Amino acid sequence: MARAPVLQLTDISLTFGGDPVFDGLNLVVQEGDRVALVGRNGSGKSTLMKVMAGLVEQDRGSRILGPGITVGYMEQEPDLSGFATLGDFAASALDPSESYKVDMVAEGLKFDPETPVETASGGERRRAALAKLLAEAPGLMLLDEPTNHLDIEAIAWLEEELRTTKTAFVLISHDRAFLNHLTRATLWIDRGQVRRQEEGFEAFEAWRDKVWEDEDMQRHKLDRKIKAEARWAVEGISARRKRNMGRVRALQDLRSERASQIRRQGTAAMDLEVSEKSGKRVIEAEHIAKRFEDKIIVRDFSIKVARGDRIAFVGPNGAGKTTLLKMLTGEMAPDSGTVKLGTKLEMAVFDQTRSNIREDLTLWEAMTSDKEISVSGKADQVMVRGTPKHVVGYLKEFLFSEAQARAPVAALSGGEKARLLLAKIMAKPSNLLVLDEPTNDLDIETLDLLQELLTDFEGTVLLVSHDRDFIDRVATQTVAMEGRGEAVAYAGGWSDYLSQRGAAPKQKPHMAGGEKNKAKATGQAQDQAQEQAAARPAEKQKSGLSFTEKHRLEALPAEIERLEAEIAKLGELLSDPELFTREPVKFQKATEMLSERQSALGAAEEEWLTLEEKNSGA
Repeated sequence: MARAPVLQLTDISLTFGGDPVFDGLNLVVQEGDRVALVGRNGSGKSTLMKVMAGLVEQDRGSRILGPGITVGYMEQEPDLSGFATLGDFAASALDPSESYKVDMVAEGLKFDPETPVETASGGERRRAALAKLLAEAPGLMLLDEPTNHLDIEAIAWLEEELRTTKTAFVLISHDRAFLNHLTRATLWIDRGQVRRQEEGFEAFEAWRDKVWEDEDMQRHKLDRKIKAEARWAVEGISARRKRNMGRVRALQDLRSERASQIRRQGTAAMDLEVSEKSGKRVIEAEHIAKRFEDKIIVRDFSIKVARGDRIAFVGPNGAGKTTLLKMLTGEMAPDSGTVKLGTKLEMAVFDQTRSNIREDLTLWEAMTSDKEISVSGKADQVMVRGTPKHVVGYLKEFLFSEAQARAPVAALSGGEKARLLLAKIMAKPSNLLVLDEPTNDLDIETLDLLQELLTDFEGTVLLVSHDRDFIDRVATQTVAMEGRGEAVAYAGGWSDYLSQRGAAPKQKPHMAGGEKNKAKATGQAQDQAQEQAAARPAEKQKSGLSFTEKHRLEALPAEIERLEAEIAKLGELLSDPELFTREPVKFQKATEMLSERQSALGAAEEEWLTLEEKNSGA
């Protein structure tokens, strides 16, 4: 059965600053579509999404929505001005009786709707914008990098929400696993042209490479034809007084065709150079612990990092990944325990907040003001791995134009800021890379290159990321922050971590490099001492529960309370006797949600009773 279109763009043309972004673009989004929108940084993905949302008016062409269709757009930088709290913003388009939807989504995305807008972080603002979109449930959802600033648990929750929805959506994301799991069609923006393939992102790279291969073949044939015709034009002069002017004009047309072809954007010429080899032992941490007031960040964590290790740190937002990283690199002292750094370390740091680049400077100034890479006495050169280079030439290697070199950093997109920071840290040799969320906003091609560079890097890499595919490709070991100060080391990447965690009970962190844990009795004694020092004073626990079960027993009362509150709200909504006749779809959805939450409440109460009996009877 043919699906009805929910959005149709016809002959769309749009120009910014004299350069056409799109010309003659045609696009249809149909009912139930799950579309990946992909393209290089700066290719116009966000601009096209804004045209689809009706937020940017095209110069020519038409935008037609299907009957009764509403469009919801989640942008990268939401405007929350005029709202007191994140919840106020997220519920701004809802009827007051539907505000409970924001609370449900906030639970999955892990943010507090009561957070004041003025104190909210950029990540919290983006989660509020995503909650607003999901709670409103429009007929077409447009999501621009929805996984940025989400931890892996929240990404998994969002993935499940989108997997089960019947609403059409178009999705921009750098997260390969997210795109692979969700999409069934792909829109590819390449040099102002939009192509569509009725397969998900999983098939995109093979399709892209085939298109480029065919394009290269056609260009090669055209070059050969031009060469042959040019030879005729020159050699024929001596044999004929009059040349065939038709063939001469045809040659001119061929050359014009060749000149009009838009070259593909190349890959950034990124490179990593290892400085002098560090010592074999890079970092050795023994029984380190850290807490901030009542919150335990890390307790009794030990690890040895050897030269060549690539270690990923994963866990929920706020679990302490960045804090642990700072302790391991000597930037922050632990409350107890010791951290020893190896010899001859040359560290380069990629900061997730991009604090190493000032937004009020131009790209030129940002590069030449860095004392570590600027060339003394020369305001137009930087030292790139021991060789002086003109700043514009070096920026071009990272795909910046000469015009951009003189533009402010503030005008760059998120992906371009990430590339600029990579340009700065790659200019100097290093043997220890500390990368805190380096994958945010980078396009797929740049991610591929960065992954290859890190895999071949002969130094050591410490990496914080929520990108599961990237971790799988890069990490030789994964340290999981599992709550209440527990940090556990697993061999391999993300998939290996899931496999090991599912196959066996959680183990104490082991030493990277193969050193076995200390004696079990000693470890237990240290655990007890550390808990007494780090945790709040508590009466002796006589419990036969595992760590996971204890944590679950503590979390269940809040979960039960939340479910009871949601059931009460749904019951209040369904108590309206006219709801069924007035809004049958809403009545049906509310009934289904009520049934789901009642089942979940019963299961949670049964689980609490079972754990409480086990705890009391130990």
